[in-house]
Amino acid sequence: MSILRNLITLYTVVLLLRVVMSWFPPSSSQSPMASVQLWLYRLTEPVLAPIRRTLPPMGGLDLSPMLLLIALQILGRALA
Repeated sequence: MSILRNLITLYTVVLLLRVVMSWFPPSSSQSPMASVQLWLYRLTEPVLAPIRRTLPPMGGLDLSPMLLLIALQILGRALA
């Protein structure tokens, strides 16, 4: 159980990094920031895309990361 909780914590950090990095567009596609953003996107998008598809349109506001964070917290507490 401890390993699973640690993985949930790690994925939570990755998800939060993606959210924060999305506020700052990279200056070019060759910048180190762009490669970090791509890496974060590849790790989180397979989980966020299905959530995003089920949510109703919110006028450009993406609530899928927040819902995933809440679900991860609930799962982490259930494993404790």
